[in-house]
Amino acid sequence: MATDLGKLVEEGSVKEMQEKLETWHRDYQKNSCGENMDRCCEIIELNTAIQKRLFLILDETSKADPESEAAEKLRKRFLPNKTVETCPPNEPVETCHSCCHSDCESESSVTSLKDLADAQTCRLQELEDNLAATRMRIHHMEEDLCASRAEECQTLRNIEEVKEYEDKIQALRDDLCLLEARKAVIANRLAAGNCAPKCNPCCPAPAKRCCTAPAKRCCTMPSKPCCPPAKGKNGSPAQTKRVNSSRRACLIARYSFIFAHERMDAEATLRTFICDMELVQRIIYIAALECFRVAKMAFWKIKTTVKHNLSLTHSEPPPLDVAVLDYIIYHKDVYDVFESVHEVICAMDMNPKISYPPVVDFVVITTLIKELCAVAFAMQTLDPPLDVTCGIDGELFNRTMYYRSSDSDHTAGYVAYHVWPPLMENGVVIVKGEVVTRSMSFRKKKSRSRSCSCSRRLAPGQVTRSRSLSTVGARKSKNGN
Repeated sequence: MATDLGKLVEEGSVKEMQEKLETWHRDYQKNSCGENMDRCCEIIELNTAIQKRLFLILDETSKADPESEAAEKLRKRFLPNKTVETCPPNEPVETCHSCCHSDCESESSVTSLKDLADAQTCRLQELEDNLAATRMRIHHMEEDLCASRAEECQTLRNIEEVKEYEDKIQALRDDLCLLEARKAVIANRLAAGNCAPKCNPCCPAPAKRCCTAPAKRCCTMPSKPCCPPAKGKNGSPAQTKRVNSSRRACLIARYSFIFAHERMDAEATLRTFICDMELVQRIIYIAALECFRVAKMAFWKIKTTVKHNLSLTHSEPPPLDVAVLDYIIYHKDVYDVFESVHEVICAMDMNPKISYPPVVDFVVITTLIKELCAVAFAMQTLDPPLDVTCGIDGELFNRTMYYRSSDSDHTAGYVAYHVWPPLMENGVVIVKGEVVTRSMSFRKKKSRSRSCSCSRRLAPGQVTRSRSLSTVGARKSKNGN
C-alpha cells in the first residue's frame, strides 16, 4: 500500500490538479464558455483518476484490517443506501462507487434533458403567443393606416374644392372691382364733359376751367382700368413663397428655351440676309439686352400707375406693394408687349455697333423680341426680380458667368464679343451666358461692306427694305395680332 501511495505522490497528480484549478480561476473571465467547459472537464477527469487510485488503496487497506466489519463501514460511509443494497458484499468499494457515480450521472442526465425539453416547450409556446399578438397588432395597424389614407384623400379633395371656390370668389371680386373702376372712369368723364364740353373726354381741362373733376385724376388713369385684388384672400407666406418659386423656375426654363430655339431661328433668319456670323450674334445679343431694358421700364411705369390707383382704395392686408404685384401678375393684359417690341426695334436702329446700312429690317426677328420682352416683364414680378447683365468687349473671360461658344479660341483669356447675356439674381448667376473668345492678334476690325455681297438678290422692281421701315413693320405686326 505504501508503494501505491508513494507512486501517487511522485506522479504529482494532486499538485497538477491544483495548478490547473489556479490557472482556470485566473483566466476564467478571459476564456470563452467553451474553453471554461474544457478546463472543467479536464479537472474532473484528473480528479476521477485520483479518486480511483485512492479507492484502490482504501480497498487494499480495508482488506488488511483484521476486523471483518471495516469494509462494511466503508460501504455505508461512501456509498448511498441504494448502492449498498445492490452492490455485492465482496465487491470493492471503488467499483461500487463507480457504478453509483454512473447511475447518478444517468439520472441527472435524464432529469436535465427532461427539464430542458420542458423549458424549450414553454419557450416555444411563449414565442407562438408573441407571434400571434404581433400579427394582431400588425392587422390593427394596417386597418388604421387604410383609414388614415382614406381620411387624407378626403381632406385633400376638400382642400382642392375649397381652393376652387376661393379662386372663383376671387375672380368674381376682381370682376366687381374692375366694373367699379370702369364706373368711376365713366363718371369722371361724364362730369368733366358736363363741366367743360370743349375738353378732351379722356383728359379734361385744368382745374380752373373744370369745377368738379380734377385734372390729374383722369390723365393718370391707365389705359386699362386698374382695380385692387379682392379683399380677404390672404395667402399664407409659405404658399406665396411656393408660388413665387414655381413661377421663378418656369421663367428660368422659358429663358433657356428661348436661347435654344427662338435664338437659333432668329440666327437662321438673319443669316439669309447677312453672311457675317459675328454681326448676326451681336444683333441678337443687343436685342436681348434691349428687351430687358424696355420691359423693366414698362414694368416700372405700370407699377407706378397701379400703385397710385390702388392707394386710393387699399386699406386691408396684404401690403400695398404685394397687392400691386398680385394685380400685375393676375392681369397680364396691362402690359402691351407690342409697344415694347416697337421700342426695342427703334433702339436697335440707333445702336452704333450695328448701325451700318443692311438690307434687312429688324422686324424679321419680331418673334424673338416678343418672347424676350414677355419673359423679361414677368421676371420683374418675382421677389427678388431676375435680370441680365451687360458685358463689355475685351473683358476678361469669367467662367462662372459665361460659356465659350464652339468656335472660340479656348486658349484665349479675353472676350471678343458676347452671344447671349447671363441671367442674374441679386448678383448671383442663375443661367450662364455665352461668349466668343479670340486671341488679341485675331481681333481686327472687319469691313462692314462685306455683308452687302452676302445679301439676297432682289427681283426686278423690288424695293430694298431699310431700317427706316422698322417702325412701320412693328406697327403692322401689332395691329395684325
